[in-house]
Amino acid sequence: MVLEDLAVRLNDREYKNWLKAGRCLLILKEALHPFITRHMRAFHGDLLHRNSRLRKPCDTSACLPRGNKLTSACRSCSEWQTEILRHHTHRKATVNWDNCFPPHWRTDHWELAKAYMPRGQGKVKSADQCDASALLNLINFCDCFGSVDHKFVREVIHHRNELMHSCELGVKDDWMRHYEAALRNLLLQFRNVPQMAAAGRQIEEMLTVDLSIWVSGLDRVDSSDLNGIESDTVSQWEISADSISQWEAELLKERLQELLPAEDEDEAKIQDSEQLKKLTGFLKANRDLCERFSAELHTLNSLKDGEDRS
Repeated sequence: MVLEDLAVRLNDREYKNWLKAGRCLLILKEALHPFITRHMRAFHGDLLHRNSRLRKPCDTSACLPRGNKLTSACRSCSEWQTEILRHHTHRKATVNWDNCFPPHWRTDHWELAKAYMPRGQGKVKSADQCDASALLNLINFCDCFGSVDHKFVREVIHHRNELMHSCELGVKDDWMRHYEAALRNLLLQFRNVPQMAAAGRQIEEMLTVDLSIWVSGLDRVDSSDLNGIESDTVSQWEISADSISQWEAELLKERLQELLPAEDEDEAKIQDSEQLKKLTGFLKANRDLCERFSAELHTLNSLKDGEDRS
């Protein structure tokens, strides 16, 4: 039933484009993990080497952001705060201090990295827990990635935001052509990174493959006409269809997480009620997705009830 429902969705060309474009982001983020981890460790170590004041531990172990502000930090954490701002490529941009646990800046390179990321990264402990947006924003806003032309990073961020903020969960063929060009330009910036070269090949394949054929292949297996179909081929179809379903779920979950309030926010506030309403309607209209996201839909109903009462 799950794969039958997915096959119906993939009859919509623009939704299929949306899913393929999102899968490219998943491939990209996986390839970025080792590169970013290596650079952030080196950057963190270099800061400690150059500035002895950064080596002193937090005076109180209680320097915490209030909301998105860090105004009463101890001397050591204030020094780290100054250093973070010094290496920010956009000095007037909002820094999400509430992503960070300042007492750990001295010992954890990832607490440092999160200062250059979008909101909602407070519980993230490593690169492999981040989505593509968080990693690309880190590259864009931290000057330790000076070897990368940030213009191409921003182009992919722009396309990523358009993709994930699409109310209809669909993009046209013309948009896909511009997106493909943006991805290629970005990947060229990492042509000497083995993982990124491999990611480039996977992305090229993903942009050309017809996902609906993969899923409809399983439909043929389910029929009574099995002549000429090898068991290995059947297995590959099953794995491919299940993989598409997993990618879809990961992308939809990422979109939900952006729209829903973060757990550690003081006030539960939906980020975009109109987009969330459309996404909720889409999930409810598809039986398999409604079941998969039952917990999230329950949370949405609770939030809606709370807003109605207020």
